[in-house]
Amino acid sequence: MSNQMSSSDQAQKKPLSWRRFASPLYFQHVAKRGSIIALIIAAVLGVIGCVYGFLYAPVDGVQGNSYRIMFLHVPSSWMAMIIYMAMAFWSLVYLVWRTHTSILMVRAMVPTGAMMCLLSLVSGAIWGKPTWGTFWVWDARLTSMLLLLFLYLGLIALLQSIRSEQRANLVAALWSIVGAVNVPIIYFSVIWWNTLHQGASISMSRGISIHPAMFYALLFMTFAAWAYAIAVILKRARWLLLNKYAHSEWAQQLVLTEED
Repeated sequence: MSNQMSSSDQAQKKPLSWRRFASPLYFQHVAKRGSIIALIIAAVLGVIGCVYGFLYAPVDGVQGNSYRIMFLHVPSSWMAMIIYMAMAFWSLVYLVWRTHTSILMVRAMVPTGAMMCLLSLVSGAIWGKPTWGTFWVWDARLTSMLLLLFLYLGLIALLQSIRSEQRANLVAALWSIVGAVNVPIIYFSVIWWNTLHQGASISMSRGISIHPAMFYALLFMTFAAWAYAIAVILKRARWLLLNKYAHSEWAQQLVLTEED
């Protein structure tokens, strides 16, 4: 009976595995290892994707070689939308449980999401010139993506201008959740409205409508973009965490150990 009681007490004292990420010490350890692994994966997949995209993928019958910017444009566009939705998710976690690590993830995602969104718009403009004859049109997809960039930049400006950390965290969470409404608009804009922007080449209903080598290159570059974003976000989140707890003994000891 005593053995059963002791084991049950230990089970109650043991925290849930997913809640361990709320611990700053545990989170920084996972973020450090995860960023290194993700960066290596991104480099490997990026090289493979470039080889497929530039050596094996054939010349397009209509667009020629200009379509190859798709291997940069499409992954960056997907990541810009996915990162914002991830910001909304972590914002909800913060509002419900008030965990510091969750709002740090939101703060860490904003610059990477903004970079991916800007890269999407710039690469799309370069692709649009030989395809549409112009760098920019007020197309539904392009306009909604531009709005996403403004949401990223606006949040960066707010975080820089609000001095109260608690108020800044609340603003970041609410801004991320409300702004997430724009992401479905971006995705479905080519379906809801008549636009110049081409539809999806990969669809659950229609399948894959591009050459297999193009698909493999796009797949590798997409996973490379995923891994890169994860690496950079985790590294930035860890830096923000150590900066926040710079006064604590464990953070100071950790920094000294890494410097040695």
